[in-house]
Amino acid sequence: MSCCAAIIVAAGSSRRAGFDKLLAPLHGVRVLERSIRAFANCREVSEIVVVCPEERFHAIDAADLEAGIPITRVDGGAERHESVQNGLAALLYTPELVAVHDGARPLITVEQISRCIQTARECGAAASARPVTDTLKRADSERFTLPEQVNREGLWCMETPQVFQYSLLLDAYVEVSERDIRVTDEVTALQLIGHPTRLVHNHEPNPKITWPEDISHAEMLLELTHRRNDS
Repeated sequence: MSCCAAIIVAAGSSRRAGFDKLLAPLHGVRVLERSIRAFANCREVSEIVVVCPEERFHAIDAADLEAGIPITRVDGGAERHESVQNGLAALLYTPELVAVHDGARPLITVEQISRCIQTARECGAAASARPVTDTLKRADSERFTLPEQVNREGLWCMETPQVFQYSLLLDAYVEVSERDIRVTDEVTALQLIGHPTRLVHNHEPNPKITWPEDISHAEMLLELTHRRNDS
């Protein structure tokens, strides 16, 4: 079985939410804690590094997670890719695979994490994603629609986790640093070294908490999941 380390990125300021979204409770469990628990409960994960401020980490009381694997914390950087690089530098062991996950996606399931890890084991790079099903329109600066038709065929909404061979991710970030390029996810970093990523269709909701209303939406999704499991 491949050894996979997890880096959970939770260093953002939550400026758009207006409050610390990562400490917001979802059915009594904080957003960040839900993300950590999912990886702690995945048998393929050997250690977790949480990239976040010290006070945020202490607020979730990671010692109560009873993960059975090391969970450590490191400060984030000015940009997301710098936070991931800090997480890589803080790993206690050299793993075969690394999973990078946004801490603000608390509804990720253990099953989807495992699917991404298995796919990365086979292909070198994998990412959770869902196909675009909405009609897409391009608009001008005043938000009036333009006549251009946007073909959604082959378009996917990127999610996390994104899982890679450790050596590939290191090579990708060397390229990011040398070219001084700002990347918003690890799939983009892998593209810089010419390595494609296999997308893993996520059939379960995995929204990112960004705005205040996202909390109530996530709670609704959790309730629906609980009802489905209880029926």
